[in-house]
Amino acid sequence: MLRSLPKLSPLLSSARTTNIPRFLANSLRFVSSAQTITRTKTSTGRIAMTTRAPIRPMSSSTVSSITAEDHVQQPKLLKSTDDDHDGVIVEMDQPMDAATFVLILRSSISHWKQLGKKGVWIKLPIHLASLVEPLVKVLVVQENSGHFRGSGVWKFPTGVVDQEEDICVAAVREVKEETGVDSEFVEVLAFRQSHKSFFDKSDLFFVCMMRPLSSDIQKQRLEIEASRWMPFEEYSAQPFVQKHDLLKYISDVCSAKIDGRYSGYSAVSTSSSFSDQKYYLYLNAGALKSSL
Repeated sequence: MLRSLPKLSPLLSSARTTNIPRFLANSLRFVSSAQTITRTKTSTGRIAMTTRAPIRPMSSSTVSSITAEDHVQQPKLLKSTDDDHDGVIVEMDQPMDAATFVLILRSSISHWKQLGKKGVWIKLPIHLASLVEPLVKVLVVQENSGHFRGSGVWKFPTGVVDQEEDICVAAVREVKEETGVDSEFVEVLAFRQSHKSFFDKSDLFFVCMMRPLSSDIQKQRLEIEASRWMPFEEYSAQPFVQKHDLLKYISDVCSAKIDGRYSGYSAVSTSSSFSDQKYYLYLNAGALKSSL
């Protein structure tokens, strides 16, 4: 079946760690089975770590120094505020040793799960940095057909929107079809319009940020040669990415998003006076909420 344009390019960020839950799969991942962690400078000059993590139970081996006596205690919960994506934001401002932090974080995650929260942004002081791997990973593929066949280029999963299919729905479907990873749409980070592209038609190409709901990769053998979670720095450093303006801009947008310096457009269900049909309006929900 011939699919209609526009195309889309789902972005999956994540960072794998062995001791902390991943952001998309196990406890601290940005999109599917890792944690999204970035280093930023605070106003006081300290180095902090900002991480977006899905709320999943921690592994029993998280920190070997946690004793049976620790589990008997009833630690207080981390103070948090709600974000705009059904998650919470935690800013650590008090000194805390690593074992105590992990214990309290575990209890807090359990509490947040009961409240139906999907993720947590944590700003960690430098003395807790050793608990996590300061690495952001993206889900990438190598294609076994078309222009990129045999090139060795790693790229984001891409696809074409079906007839009467919403962009946010198509992004989830294409990621699943190409990699086997379950995800949910978060934002449109950017889009490009070009003309005389496919079938002599105009083309809209959307870069989407996704939140992973699983981590195991099961590639689609018909179109995909290989698929993996790759450190974002490694993806961005590819000569092919650095050489082409479009991919370089996309890389810069992703980097700004990781550092918290950029906001995309989330999908809001709406309708119009012209039809009873429901539509998605893509807008910066966070900025709108703060301006009201």
